[in-house]
Amino acid sequence: MIKGELVERVTRLTADRTPFVIATVVGSRRPTSVRPGDTAIVLADGTIEGFVGGVCAESTVRLYSLRALETGEPVLLRLVPGDGGTESDASLDGAVIEHNPCLSGGALEIFLEPQLPAARLVVLGDSPIALAVEEVAAAAGFDAARAGAQDVHPSGEDAALIVASHGNGEEQALAEALRAGVPYVALVASAQRGEAVRSELDVPDALRAQLHTPAGLAIGARTPEEIAISILAEVISDRNAQSVSAPAPAATAIDPVCGMSVAISDATLTLEIDGDRVFFCGAGCRDAYAREHATR
Repeated sequence: MIKGELVERVTRLTADRTPFVIATVVGSRRPTSVRPGDTAIVLADGTIEGFVGGVCAESTVRLYSLRALETGEPVLLRLVPGDGGTESDASLDGAVIEHNPCLSGGALEIFLEPQLPAARLVVLGDSPIALAVEEVAAAAGFDAARAGAQDVHPSGEDAALIVASHGNGEEQALAEALRAGVPYVALVASAQRGEAVRSELDVPDALRAQLHTPAGLAIGARTPEEIAISILAEVISDRNAQSVSAPAPAATAIDPVCGMSVAISDATLTLEIDGDRVFFCGAGCRDAYAREHATR
């Protein structure tokens, strides 16, 4: 259960649209210093705030939290002592089992729940269609924001920009969104006017081709609400097509002392040896390796 300072931290991260993982201990077997309900948050750089176990447990929590951020799927992680290898197995109850050679005894079950910000969809204009797109997008789970021409600042992190402003500031907004790499950029207009606007955009031809106009799938939509549904259907279709391939797994390294898989992240302990960066699960393995290397 999240409590204390972590509550405020989670609130700030959510407001800032920062992705993170909530790690909660749901089971433990002695000897261990953690108890069910202990909680931490894990950031995308591998930083862990809170407590869900010692340095060896943290190392595995970090690795699987980064993987959860990539996939968006929660993970039930079971840590057991022993050197059963670094490969993970799925148990019958769905937990991922990791044999941790650093654990002196006991076992932990930790639930890793990724917290990803809702995809942001920006609507330019105050027309009936713009209002309908904002409403339908919010109902579909998007972080829908409607703005005027002076307030639109497209970002490559946005899911979409839909312009329904009847000519008010549309060319600048469309060009900026295409240059920023917004995945879906659309103009609500007739086919004739849409092509006229496309030809005037101050962007390379390859980017002009990415503009969706008329906006939305051809479903015979007539009312603002129907047009909004056709646009959201096209946004969702494009997003699903772009996410067909599985994300690359989190980069890992092997701790040369204990043999654990550890995440290659800014928060992982390292040593620079002969120009090579070596990663460790914790300070104990790092110091042991440094001592051994110094005697060679």
